[in-house]
Amino acid sequence: MIQDYEPQATRRDAGDAESSRASRGWWDRNADEYQSEHGGFLGDDRFVWGPEGLDEAEAGLLGPAGSLRGLDVLEIGAGAAQCSRWLAAQGARPVALDLSHRQLQHALRIGADGLWPVQADAGALPFRDGSFDLACSAYGAVPFVADPVRVFREVWRVLRPGGRWVFSVTHPIRWAFPDEPGPEGLTVASSYFDRTPYVEQDEQGRAVYVEHHRTIGDRVREVVAGGFRLVDLVEPEWPAWNGQEWGGWSPLRGNLLPGTAIFVCERGERAA
Repeated sequence: MIQDYEPQATRRDAGDAESSRASRGWWDRNADEYQSEHGGFLGDDRFVWGPEGLDEAEAGLLGPAGSLRGLDVLEIGAGAAQCSRWLAAQGARPVALDLSHRQLQHALRIGADGLWPVQADAGALPFRDGSFDLACSAYGAVPFVADPVRVFREVWRVLRPGGRWVFSVTHPIRWAFPDEPGPEGLTVASSYFDRTPYVEQDEQGRAVYVEHHRTIGDRVREVVAGGFRLVDLVEPEWPAWNGQEWGGWSPLRGNLLPGTAIFVCERGERAA
């Protein structure tokens, strides 16, 4: 679909339905460009937690790679299922869930052997209670939903007792700085405590992209409200080998500011 307008960026409220509709449309329109631009860095079967390039094979946030064999794993916001493909190679049984039909078409294009692509909203997971041993999300769903606690409670529901839920998001401190990779992205431009969503909208004022900001404290409280125990909070440092720029992520900023926050959680006895 060719857009005949330039979306207007603003900060305003955006609820669940508007955010979901905007995300589905944006990823369907932009999946081809995204996979073309970033597919080389992501690989076809790597599990990368964010632009820093932290690899699950190295980090072991889901557990040692050898412990994944035979486990049922749900990846939320899977995109082209690169992470799910890596999980399958470790002997896990991954389900690659995404809101975008076009993203999942890329998953099928690359290859779906050993994984199951599912199109669905993260806030209404189409699975029975206790279907999975693990759940994960690398920059998927969580930053784009108005009510993340709803998503977390759904993840809690479909996990088995003691199941681990690990997700990465843009580090909240980045919201205080312009989304620029160069020196202009190093000066505070807005309040870290302003939770007003970032919205791009069309000429009729309809949202075509929505991203929601939370502070670190907000995220911790949401995790707990969803029924989870926070085990670890990982802030990957920028590695010397990574010379790429990805949007507002760059070696310059990455050596001074955290760009990604990874929340490692375990399912509690009951949802809050």
